[in-house]
Amino acid sequence: MTLTAASSDSETARRRAALYITWASAVSVVFSIAVSQILLGLALVAVLVSRTRLRLPRIWLPLALFMTGTVLSLLLSGDMLAGRPQIRKFYVYLTLVVVFSTFRALVDVRRLVLAWAAVGGISAVVALVQFGRKIQAARAYGGTFYDYYVHERITGLMSHWQTLGGELIIVLAMLGAFLMFSPRARGRLLWLGLLAAGVMGAAMLASYTRGIWLAAACAGVYLLWFWKRWSLLGVPVLLALLLWLNPGSVRVRFQSGFMPRKELDSNRHRVVCWRTGWAMIRAHPWFGVGPEQVGPKLMEYVPPDIPRPLPDGWYGHLHSLYIHYAAERGVPTLVALVWLLGMVLWDFLRALCRLPAGRGEEKSILHGAVAAVVAIMVSGIFEVNLGDSEVLAMFLAVVACGYVAADCGRSRPELSGNLEVLT
Repeated sequence: MTLTAASSDSETARRRAALYITWASAVSVVFSIAVSQILLGLALVAVLVSRTRLRLPRIWLPLALFMTGTVLSLLLSGDMLAGRPQIRKFYVYLTLVVVFSTFRALVDVRRLVLAWAAVGGISAVVALVQFGRKIQAARAYGGTFYDYYVHERITGLMSHWQTLGGELIIVLAMLGAFLMFSPRARGRLLWLGLLAAGVMGAAMLASYTRGIWLAAACAGVYLLWFWKRWSLLGVPVLLALLLWLNPGSVRVRFQSGFMPRKELDSNRHRVVCWRTGWAMIRAHPWFGVGPEQVGPKLMEYVPPDIPRPLPDGWYGHLHSLYIHYAAERGVPTLVALVWLLGMVLWDFLRALCRLPAGRGEEKSILHGAVAAVVAIMVSGIFEVNLGDSEVLAMFLAVVACGYVAADCGRSRPELSGNLEVLT
């Protein structure tokens, strides 16, 4: 073996190690953000050591503007020390860099999606066991299950039900697209995928997160529309059957979106947060009140016509991704975020339009990524989901995977003659 060949083999091994560590970081976020971030740092080191070319998809400009807006908001907030956690969270954005730099083939993305499905299925099983224990505890408590459960819900392998729901919705979007559009979804893999999807769907239902339910419905409708449109006819039937069977008081939770039960449901609390957020935006439209300042300053901006004491609920943030970031960091920073989300959808849908008819690996990844982004955007109306490091890391990984699939689709010989480069 020549010196040149040995050097080439060593470089290939280093790049493969960087890929494996990146993959492990993306997978582990489903059960431990600490493990994931440790591996993320190791992945970056491995990428640098392997001399892998660092890449960013073309969303780098709105992302840079979003981060710049966050820094400016911090500098003008008057309390820079309190806002440091939001600057430290920039570390999570390295996920986008390392995944897009190390994942170069569709098989890399497919392995990540299948690993997410496996770990997500395990987390869902844990959540359903927790749900069973909650039912038993409610019986011992003596009140109704709904009264007991709504404030202490299942979390799976995560620390909060919103985090569980945010992760499951991403995994289900990617897995659902794989089952519908990938030519490799057949035989045992198909049945195992359907089993994992069923378990995760049941856990999502049992989490009682209404915003996640709506987001999952939007993502599901999108996937069904592009898979087999006639299957959408079964959606109202399935919903009616679910409400009629009413497993775990699901009907009560569904009705609470329209007929809240005073302090028990979060509707009034969210309205207070949203109105307070609008007051903050009007007072500080350009740079907001500052990172981590919404909670401490909230009472200064609560509209005077809202009765005191305020409804029960968490007032540390504004329970809407869009209102919260506009109030905290300013309208221009929110515009940068919306620009980023819109650009991702535009690029992925444009890449899908260039693919040939029929099932395909690129198609499954791109449809899954679009469904996941749609779900994040819809659930963001009701929760600051991208403020959650676990959900943010998975979202960034999905975006990177979508751009990998777009690159692979563009490089296919039969399509290369009529494709516009996604730069």
